[in-house]
Amino acid sequence: MAVSSMTGFARVEGQIDGFAWVWELKSVNGKALDLRFRLPAGYDAIEAPCKVLLGDRIKRGSINVTLTITEAARAAQLKINETVLNQVIGLLNSLEGVIDAAPPRLDGLLAIRGVMELVDDQPGPEAREARLAALTESFGRAAAALVASRDGEGERIGRVLGTRLDEIAGYVSAAERSAAAQPDAIRVRFKQQIADLLDGAPPVTEDRLAQELAVILARADVREELDRLTAHVQGARELLLEGLGVGRRFDFLCQEFNREANTVCSKSADLGLTRTGLDLKAAIEQLREQVQNIE
Repeated sequence: MAVSSMTGFARVEGQIDGFAWVWELKSVNGKALDLRFRLPAGYDAIEAPCKVLLGDRIKRGSINVTLTITEAARAAQLKINETVLNQVIGLLNSLEGVIDAAPPRLDGLLAIRGVMELVDDQPGPEAREARLAALTESFGRAAAALVASRDGEGERIGRVLGTRLDEIAGYVSAAERSAAAQPDAIRVRFKQQIADLLDGAPPVTEDRLAQELAVILARADVREELDRLTAHVQGARELLLEGLGVGRRFDFLCQEFNREANTVCSKSADLGLTRTGLDLKAAIEQLREQVQNIE
């Protein structure tokens, strides 16, 4: 199973009966899962189920979700307010016989304020439910597209991580070869330094020289650090095989890589080993830069 990146993008469009929309999902690196929705007024009801759907598929990253809605203009319609009209007619009937007047004409009734209204053709409850269902369904497709985008980027990162681990393993092997000859080199250099310092002075006993040499060799021994680096490389390869949700553990492992490499450099008394240690640190830093991007 390949690792997944925290970087991705998805865009899904849809329309139903003149009602059109666009979902856009943008994902970047994040320490945890951070979901931010920007929805038009009146559509807050779909945010909760969409968050649940997205949270079931993605565990880490900062994700911005935007919904844009375009609705075809609806022609306004004239409607009679039957409540107001009935009130007017009731008043007229109550005045019949009280006031001698001609019966009201239809145009006169319609001219009374409130009897006729100019209203927009708003969708009914069924139409609105159909819209919300269509929006939710298309969001599911957008979430799937975002996951596919992150997985595709993760596959590329996985190949880069494999290459970096090969480089690190190569530098560890080179350090092991250099460290194998290091005790003899330290011994020769130490004896020469002692000879230069004590030239003309009373000689140092062999026992004292052996004690000092043992201390220096112990401090310069990097075999334990190199063994741990080898184990870390194996652990990193296992994380790559495990795939999803390994970002935090991989990042911690990179810190351990760096700790051992720093110790190798600080212990080194050999120019060749120091150069290898610096190359090792550079490869580890490149590894960690890529690890910052995985889920």
